[in-house]
Amino acid sequence: MGDIIADEALQLYNRDSSDCRRHCKNVKDNVHGLILLDPLALKFIDTEQFQRLRDLKQLGVTHLVFPGAVHSRFEHSLGVYHLAGAAVNELKRYQGSELGIETFDMQAVKLAGLLHDVGHGPFSHMFESGFLPKVLGGAKWSHEDMSYRLVDYIVDEHNIEMDDGMLKKVKEMIVASTEHGSADSVKEKRFLYDIVANGRNSIDVDKFDYIVRDSRACGLGCSFEFERLFQTMRVMDDEICYRAKEYLTISKMFNTRADLHRTVYTHSKVKAIELMVVDALLKANNHLQITSKIHDPAEFWKLDDTIIKRIEIDPHPALKESRDLISRIRRRDLYQFCNEFTVPRDELEHFRDITAKDIICSQVSGGVTLQEDDVVVSNTKIDLTRGKINPLGSIKFFQDYDSDKSFTIGDGSISQLLPSCCLDRIVKVYAKKPELVAAVSDAFENFQEQKYGRKTQVHGTPQKKKQRKL
Repeated sequence: MGDIIADEALQLYNRDSSDCRRHCKNVKDNVHGLILLDPLALKFIDTEQFQRLRDLKQLGVTHLVFPGAVHSRFEHSLGVYHLAGAAVNELKRYQGSELGIETFDMQAVKLAGLLHDVGHGPFSHMFESGFLPKVLGGAKWSHEDMSYRLVDYIVDEHNIEMDDGMLKKVKEMIVASTEHGSADSVKEKRFLYDIVANGRNSIDVDKFDYIVRDSRACGLGCSFEFERLFQTMRVMDDEICYRAKEYLTISKMFNTRADLHRTVYTHSKVKAIELMVVDALLKANNHLQITSKIHDPAEFWKLDDTIIKRIEIDPHPALKESRDLISRIRRRDLYQFCNEFTVPRDELEHFRDITAKDIICSQVSGGVTLQEDDVVVSNTKIDLTRGKINPLGSIKFFQDYDSDKSFTIGDGSISQLLPSCCLDRIVKVYAKKPELVAAVSDAFENFQEQKYGRKTQVHGTPQKKKQRKL
């Protein structure tokens, strides 16, 4: 009886429309239109662990700068589920018999898309990359690993009946792009593991959804058309390949993602608010015991973005400093952006994160003596997904549909406009109090001159002077 529900879901594709209406649900998505949810997917969606994703904003605190960015991990997960199904359907339509794609495979890929983000913590990636590194002392934690564990927890907690082989496959697809992923050891149908989280060349439906969804929510245009890639993709040598004429479409995907990082995800005010929320969580951690919940799925799923409201309304004295920081955010009394600096290309190889101590040690003189707690530094990496390496070099192409060989394309073969370096490291410096902006700006410029031999200039004017006018 263990796979009755799975079998029911898989057979729906072959049933008449009235039966499908009885067992499936349609939801209207503002990006993809109608999304058809099958019975097994609904078993997961209708749990408190998955519904929690409604209380996790896709872009964390970004809505406090871009008001439209209030979409959640819930709708993004439905979108990835939909696109995962569309991708595997396209492959089955044109190569199904050749590749041996079965309804079992199709269901597993869709469920992996649905559940890939269920392990995210509060405030999107800020929790994982901003808060946890400061409290775990170097210990590793990733939302993919927590998603892997939460899937097991949901199945056990809600007695969801599904085939053990499918459950294993879904979990492996979720972590396929991580260092703990096991996709490289898969002996057959390896291409299925690249649809949701692609560790081989970074083209996956997760990016397709959030690039379009985030661009729309933030009021930005998006010229990347993932539909073109669906129409031209083909599996060769167990890997999804693309027609050579779509090279620039794929390049546009990576560059649109990088533009989102530069203009939205790492916007100077977004980063200021993130830094304040991280400080608030750090100060509240002992009282709320946040980190005690991050290793146990039964406790972890109870963490979401509402933790900020809990801090804000809890009168306990232990939360006063955290409450004060949240109040400052509400009143727009933010950490003040002072300056930023893009690390020179020839220094990228030896770059290490810049710290507040580096900045204050570079203070020469002045009326104010800076302390480490006066300064906050954000070290940001913006790339095309693979550091300095151009991900386009890892993608396999084919010439036309009569071709039986795949190949890679060198940068110079397409356009001289493609970047010669695919990585930026940007250091942003903030003062916690407005009256310290000038002193922090001076110290940061001194640091740049000592380390790199030059200062940041914005249109020929030092950033600190511009800052004083704001």
